[in-house]
Amino acid sequence: MVQNAPTTAPPAGKPPRTVVEIRHGPRSLPRVALTFHGAGDPTTADALLRAAEHAGTPVTVLAVGTWLAQNPGMAGRIRRGGHELGNHTLNHLPMRQLDESRAYDEIAGCAAVLHRLTGSTGRWFRASGTQYTTPLIRAAAARAGYRSCLSYDVDTRDYLDPGAATVIRNGVELARPGSILSLHLGHPGTVRALPALVGGLRARGLRPVTVTELLR
Repeated sequence: MVQNAPTTAPPAGKPPRTVVEIRHGPRSLPRVALTFHGAGDPTTADALLRAAEHAGTPVTVLAVGTWLAQNPGMAGRIRRGGHELGNHTLNHLPMRQLDESRAYDEIAGCAAVLHRLTGSTGRWFRASGTQYTTPLIRAAAARAGYRSCLSYDVDTRDYLDPGAATVIRNGVELARPGSILSLHLGHPGTVRALPALVGGLRARGLRPVTVTELLR
């Protein structure tokens, strides 16, 4: 259900002058980042987080604001597990179809939910409904206080529920140093795929890390 942005926005400093789109990290270092679009059944999401923790792999979750508002315990659960939590808009609308005012409301609305639950708006923002951002989306992100829009260069296509083997193959074969992989919470096939996905990446000499560590 579409919700309006909260009337109380989180504290914001001076908006950055230029917002960049990040599609991957340094190609010179053997690291990759597993990033998850955050929504779906919280039990399945928790199983995914536990699988990541068992594999010793911190992940970056870009959460939908309405999902967090409906499942407020997930924010703390993600952070307690050593994972990063960021912004994936309030209602997960197709952002390329929104005007700048509505795009800003979507970003700022999720930021307000994040701030209310964690005291932080999160460092990372990922647009919904598109892999790549537009100047309008980046302007709205800047207005909301974000310095970058987080894209990705490897799409595992796990949201199609193709089966764990396909998710593993897509992730392992397409990844290269610096890659940012796109995955989703709430899909049982992704939970089943995660241990072998991590193992396959490590076998290729690629260490999964958070986005912050990847770009450090």
